[in-house]
Amino acid sequence: MDESRARVVEGDLLTLVEADVEGRKYLAKAVRHDTHKIKGIGIVNTGNLIGSEYGLKVKLGAKEFYVLPASAVDKYSTVRRKAQIILPKDAAQIIHGCGITAGCRVLESGIGSGALTISLAQAVAPGGKVVSYEIREDFMNWAKENLESAGLDKLVEFNLRDVTKGMDERNLDAVILDVPSPADAVEHAWNALRPGGYLCTYSPLISQVEAAVSRMRALPFIEIMTVENIQREMVVGERGTRPSFDMLGHTGYITFARKVCEMNKKPAGTCGDTGGKKGTEISGRCE
Repeated sequence: MDESRARVVEGDLLTLVEADVEGRKYLAKAVRHDTHKIKGIGIVNTGNLIGSEYGLKVKLGAKEFYVLPASAVDKYSTVRRKAQIILPKDAAQIIHGCGITAGCRVLESGIGSGALTISLAQAVAPGGKVVSYEIREDFMNWAKENLESAGLDKLVEFNLRDVTKGMDERNLDAVILDVPSPADAVEHAWNALRPGGYLCTYSPLISQVEAAVSRMRALPFIEIMTVENIQREMVVGERGTRPSFDMLGHTGYITFARKVCEMNKKPAGTCGDTGGKKGTEISGRCE
């Protein structure tokens, strides 16, 4: 970090990490003469933080906080929840598994509280775009506020619509479905993706996975794979180390598939009907 960025300047998005309570943190924006309430802290004039050195503690009210530049992790972990969120262990797998990098165009459906949206927007910045479909206006508005707090709302296009009724976008790099019936949007996703683009579904129930994979196998998709992430923290002590008793077990099944332009032969190990049924006409073009 150069000298000019070693201190807080006006407009910086900050993370205030409570010194006495590990893991408790808050987002704030450094603005002169801006006094407002930060839930969990109280009334704060963030302008007073301008000029503070990053990494040192400041006193706000009766508590002390470390002042740090807001990272992608901070933006994710401080999301105000209205709906169940996709946890970081799964969000990281989704972003890596779909090859999402700066400049990508991504569509997600099922915005919820906007946690995954924050990670996607951070990944595609500065030149990319996230298109979000959501059928519930209250969820969409809630997620918008979280994206605004994270300073990422300009990278996201919000649409109040049902993804199972179709997608207008074409040549997308990735489509991510976190909806009750992802199988009903698989054909629409194929149409919306570019050749080589990725489809990802996130489902808590294996029956949802089976239905979605059945539809994927009936379309020109390859590299179909489903994973489940189990995360266990290690408690490291001076006298020994042990696994944490609080393991992050099942949260959801993540399925990936990649669009191609020609049907492959029936995958080895499959049997019976592929689940093909009449539905949306495949209109995507592979040049």
